[in-house]
Amino acid sequence: MALGSKIKDYLQLIKFTLNITVVFSSVVSYLLVPNVDFNFKMVMLLSIAGLLITGSANAINQIYEKDSDAVMARTGKRPIAAGRMSVAEAWLFVVLAGGLGCWIMWYFFNLESALLSLLSLFVYGFVYTPLKKVSAISVLIGGFPGAFPCLIGWVAGADAFTAGGWVLFAIQFIWQFPHFWAIAWVAHRDYTKAGFKLLPNQNEPTRNTALQAIGYALLMLPLGFLPNLVGMTGVYSMWFLLAANIAMIIQCIRLYKDMDVKAARRVMFSSYIYLPVVLISLLADKL
Repeated sequence: MALGSKIKDYLQLIKFTLNITVVFSSVVSYLLVPNVDFNFKMVMLLSIAGLLITGSANAINQIYEKDSDAVMARTGKRPIAAGRMSVAEAWLFVVLAGGLGCWIMWYFFNLESALLSLLSLFVYGFVYTPLKKVSAISVLIGGFPGAFPCLIGWVAGADAFTAGGWVLFAIQFIWQFPHFWAIAWVAHRDYTKAGFKLLPNQNEPTRNTALQAIGYALLMLPLGFLPNLVGMTGVYSMWFLLAANIAMIIQCIRLYKDMDVKAARRVMFSSYIYLPVVLISLLADKL
């Protein structure tokens, strides 16, 4: 039972469910590289490295936010906030997991993907995390490590920063804004209590927040054409992305119209579905 509790604590420390979605983005981006075929060993190595690096970044986040986590209902039971794990133990995990993950990327893939992984870990843990209590600019800064997994996966397969990787990075980067602001809208009371400033108008969701979500959703429209234009995928996924982007825009417009938590939840859940479905459609239509 003690071992089971410790495993559960580490799964919470690395935010396992969120971690899986990050790894999924990286693996699909890797498989979208021309001339890269599915290889179980390489996919597993990339997945393990992604779990370790993202887990290390999430652990840094929980170390710095342990006091804030303790006062929020949805995070109060996290291991460091609840006192089940010491800060020293968490830092040891950060160093070992982050170091091993970056080494895997360097040894089995290439130096570029390893350095980009290290940069992503650093920006998320030491720039984005402390900025969350300073200004909503943290959402913009956090968008970079949030979208780096696509670029890391691509560079791991292509050995270069070519157009396809930047297209995937751009899609995931822009997607994060309506996604994250919907989450911040739903949880803004908790976030305000903890001192986080994540919405464009600081603590309160406003029509300006909804307008910005619509604006970023509109930016996703032209991005949907780029995978086909750079020769990564065919026309079927292009039309699928167009439909998915229109659906996201509609949900953001409904948020502007209704201005309530229910509408924000619709945007949030639509965005959760959007990314994996879009990535799968791109992979299925790979040229």
